[in-house]
Amino acid sequence: MAPQRLLLLFIFLFYFSSFPSTARFITGPSSPTDLVSDGISTVKNPPFLSLKPLFSAEESCEQTYGFLPCTTTVLGNLFLIIVYGYLMFLAATYLSNGSELLLEILGPGIVGGLFLPILGALPDAMLILVSGLSGTAETAQDQVSVGMGLLAGSTVMLLTVIWGSCVVVGRCDIRDSVAVDGTITKGFHLTETGVSTDIWTCYAASIMAISIIPFVIVQLPQVLNSTSGRHLAVLIALIISVSMLVSYCVYQVFQPWIQRRRLAFAKHKHVISGILRHLKKQAFGKLLTEDGEPNTEIIRKLFETIDENRDGHLSPSELKALIIGIRFEEIDFDKDDAVMKVMADFDTSLDSYIQEEEFVKGITKWINEAKQTGGAYLEPNAGTFKFIDQFHQQTKREHALLGSEEQSDEVVEHVENPRWISFKAVLMLLVGTLIAAAFADPLVDAVDNFSTATSIPSFFISFIALPLATNSSEAVSAIIFATRKKQRTASLTFSELYGAVTMNNVLCLSVFLALVYVRGLTWDFSSEVLVILIVCIVMGAFASFRTTFPLWTCSIAYILYPFSLALVYVLDYVFGWS
Repeated sequence: MAPQRLLLLFIFLFYFSSFPSTARFITGPSSPTDLVSDGISTVKNPPFLSLKPLFSAEESCEQTYGFLPCTTTVLGNLFLIIVYGYLMFLAATYLSNGSELLLEILGPGIVGGLFLPILGALPDAMLILVSGLSGTAETAQDQVSVGMGLLAGSTVMLLTVIWGSCVVVGRCDIRDSVAVDGTITKGFHLTETGVSTDIWTCYAASIMAISIIPFVIVQLPQVLNSTSGRHLAVLIALIISVSMLVSYCVYQVFQPWIQRRRLAFAKHKHVISGILRHLKKQAFGKLLTEDGEPNTEIIRKLFETIDENRDGHLSPSELKALIIGIRFEEIDFDKDDAVMKVMADFDTSLDSYIQEEEFVKGITKWINEAKQTGGAYLEPNAGTFKFIDQFHQQTKREHALLGSEEQSDEVVEHVENPRWISFKAVLMLLVGTLIAAAFADPLVDAVDNFSTATSIPSFFISFIALPLATNSSEAVSAIIFATRKKQRTASLTFSELYGAVTMNNVLCLSVFLALVYVRGLTWDFSSEVLVILIVCIVMGAFASFRTTFPLWTCSIAYILYPFSLALVYVLDYVFGWS
């Protein structure tokens, strides 16, 4: 109930602050003569009223929509920024909660892949849109820096402060280069505690790094000191950005299906490696000849061992007994499905039985595949080849990197009263969208007025303050989710962060580029683009090639945030970059 009460309080304050008010200086009576001064009427700027920029509202301001409050004072605009910022936070919260409810009903696929990323970036996109639609082209050019500040600030905050905080709160003990779920006995050890993610999180980081391509394209004319090609570069960057947005949404829609297929293939490879290890033990290490080739004579003897009824072929039941006897403790899989896939590999005659020759050819094929993957080298002091064990360890690692099947499962559990949940989800999405659309423009105006009153560039206000409003619900949920201290939750947390930045780089940038192109604005954001490129490339490259992040890695993220802010200030206001 707290958000609703605060909302009522803000509406109450809006109501009373919407009444027109005026302010004037207090002066004494007019002097009856020009020769004698009473010491009052001639003083036009009394020293005791020198705080006028902080408290006075003498200058006129234009009310948004004709009724929302406005002011020219510092404290007044600061209050409005807090109020409108809270309303944008409320909009983001409603959109996030409504999306999650809709996901419970309809599952991943189109909802999880298409609507959720777009709705998550909607508040930022709204603010960027209204910042470039305000008034004349000159006014829009002045206010569009608010949109660019928000875009850069959101990206930097998500990849630095929030990313580093998720590493800190989600850390577990690291053993064999992997964080152990729910185990934290080493406190804040910089190298022996940290978080681990799956391979899909690495893919999300790679996509995020690729999504900066439109920034590079739109910036090329300024790098080359060309003025004639700037408008064309904006158009090309816009087309590429929209194309990447569509491609990313399509990938998100089909990603659960791809993940399930990859996971099923990894499980099948693990079954293959487990059977080869079992046969190697049964053959007392003689499954291979001295030159590393499959020993067909030993393989035939193993066939006879598995063929319990001595009928000359292996039935599905005998194959299932073999798989059950191996006891795959590392992974959980459907035994019947594993039998079907092994039968498909071996049963070339399609008679639902594995003949002896088919068994020999199938095991030979598996050994050759393991040799290519695991590397054929001799085991020390044994004279036997160790690549089968290496192949088994690698398949275990691949399965762990792909994550659990729960993460990729599209089956939606039964939800009680789905009609009410659907209505509630749609209502929350509608309310969130309306709040974001209604108060984005007043927030941009308040930021612009506050910038004018304080002489602080509006970029820095939007870079620091606005992302706290539009991304706070997402940030808090990510940090809370990371506290569960599991690889699966860590993978989902960091994937959502990378996905949010990707949507900033494609959806929000598409809106921004469309405004610049349609309204004929000037692309004048070299330092801001440089900051986005540096942060995305550093964190994207960092997260694309590793799945375990020790605690010390959070220091890189934390350092990048003040570095980004200082870099923009130095380039814009010391060297005069544009």
